[in-house]
Amino acid sequence: MVQGIDVWAQPAPNGAFSSPTFAPLVLRAQATERVSLAASPDKIIAAMDEADIVKAFICAWRLPDGWMISNRQIAEIVNRFPDRLIGVASASPDDPNAAEELDQLVKQSGFKALRILPWIWNRPPNHPSYYPLYRKCIELGIPYCTQVGHTGPRMPSEPGRPIPYIDELALAFPELTIVGGHIGYPWTDEMIALAWKHDNVYIDTSAYLPRYYPPQLIHFINTYGKDKVLFGTNFPMLSFKECMEQAQALRITDRAKAKFLAGNARRVFNIA
Repeated sequence: MVQGIDVWAQPAPNGAFSSPTFAPLVLRAQATERVSLAASPDKIIAAMDEADIVKAFICAWRLPDGWMISNRQIAEIVNRFPDRLIGVASASPDDPNAAEELDQLVKQSGFKALRILPWIWNRPPNHPSYYPLYRKCIELGIPYCTQVGHTGPRMPSEPGRPIPYIDELALAFPELTIVGGHIGYPWTDEMIALAWKHDNVYIDTSAYLPRYYPPQLIHFINTYGKDKVLFGTNFPMLSFKECMEQAQALRITDRAKAKFLAGNARRVFNIA
């Protein structure tokens, strides 16, 4: 049994995910009766233990009108469980101090990535407003994580198109490690093509139960893309346990499964 590393999760402190933007997504998640948004740090660790997940990346959320989950909150949680939880920063592309804050979070609090979701800002990831943060990621040696594909919340999906936006970003910043979360659906074939084309582009599978992965993604994981796909859940919207159980059941080789569930995350994010 391969232990897992989840590259996309988040806590749910009081008030998080309560904005009108996220209301439809939360209602759909709760309707499945699989999840609870009461994801305190202790409950996160307990759920990870139950699912045999050894580490999880937990992310901050910056919205145009302020913080939904702040970098400070993430740093405090990670500080409680430094062997199990890894911080992922967020930022506003309009904040002139964002790159300096990212520098401090990486150097002082051990954060391992930056995540900005283009649909939140209605700007594709090749927009110049992001460039100072991309340069800082390269300087710090950390990946830039984003969302690819359509949006769960009822916001425009156009900024999540892999082609042309991720393609152009990878060409403009070949030293920037780019991890596209949420598999790129309904443009999964485009995301697979880009992960194969660009050495610096990867896919994470968050927000989709493994039983619903497209067949072409499973083939990619099992063959020529075994080094390019990382396991993610989007906890607490999906449960660690259900995602891990279904991932363990995927019809892929043991070698591909070990890379997918943990090995690729260790290498891409440079963690022990």
